[in-house]
Amino acid sequence: MTLKETHFNFPGQISRYSGKVRDVYNISETLLVIVASDRISAFDHILPRAIPHKGQVLNQTAAYFFQAMDNLVPTHIVAVPDPNVTIGLKCKAFPIEMVVRGYLAGHAWRVYQSGKRELCGVTLPDGLRENDKLPEPIITPTTKSMIGHDEDISEAEILKSGICDADEYGQIKHDALKLFAKGSEMAMQRGLILVDSKYEFGYHNGDIFVIDEIHTPDSSRYFYAEGFAERQAAGEPQRQLSKEFVRKWLIENGFQGLEGQTMPIMSDEMLGLTSKRYIELYEKITGENFIPADTSRIQERIMDNTLPILTELLKQM
Repeated sequence: MTLKETHFNFPGQISRYSGKVRDVYNISETLLVIVASDRISAFDHILPRAIPHKGQVLNQTAAYFFQAMDNLVPTHIVAVPDPNVTIGLKCKAFPIEMVVRGYLAGHAWRVYQSGKRELCGVTLPDGLRENDKLPEPIITPTTKSMIGHDEDISEAEILKSGICDADEYGQIKHDALKLFAKGSEMAMQRGLILVDSKYEFGYHNGDIFVIDEIHTPDSSRYFYAEGFAERQAAGEPQRQLSKEFVRKWLIENGFQGLEGQTMPIMSDEMLGLTSKRYIELYEKITGENFIPADTSRIQERIMDNTLPILTELLKQM
């Protein structure tokens, strides 16, 4: 059984928001219960079929990295009571995603391939090929859209628009680069290259925290380090662990989220392959075996695991 949507009623619950992947429950304006569903999105559209165990992979991968980064940058994590659930501090999020890129891949490559040499105010050198390492990591922010497409935005435009001030932007830029550097180091220890990753930040009681997820298959792209240089020299595609293969599958089936295009439906075979890729990344990046949680009564399991811990947290407030 997959977890496509939830409609829980937790104690202290004020509201519920359903995002592209997560269902977020506002608890007493202080905590969030964040349920990672098995939904998958690409090109800012949710695909019709859910991916088995995807939510568990995302939640446990994010928890692994949040724990590793806790002494580096303040994180919003309070507890992880269930394989699909995180309880975090309710933060006022900056409406931008900080995308750090160490290599020319994905969206950045598609822009570059179109002939443009500037991305989010950053000028890229001529002569680069797909997946080439950039001279140094760059930040290419995007606006955080609740519906529709996220849009590229430059640092100058962020400051001019008042999304955040210079000090705030300086802090989240600094933190994003620190997270990327640490994530790159951890990935290399596991034989992977962290290609790019997006980070989100928010305020809680005057402090800035990293929120949402970090270094998961949905927020990051990884290459296998072994053979990278040889494949690059030969002009061959890189072996990667990310959901870019889903985007490529969609493109091959005539969908890029553009008006008039019809979303293809994944076959059972493609669902299984996608689930396997997500599990592979979890095991590769953490070095731990993935143990699928029992999904026969997944909604009841989530409530049974979450309710006691949430109740105790509410008593402490």
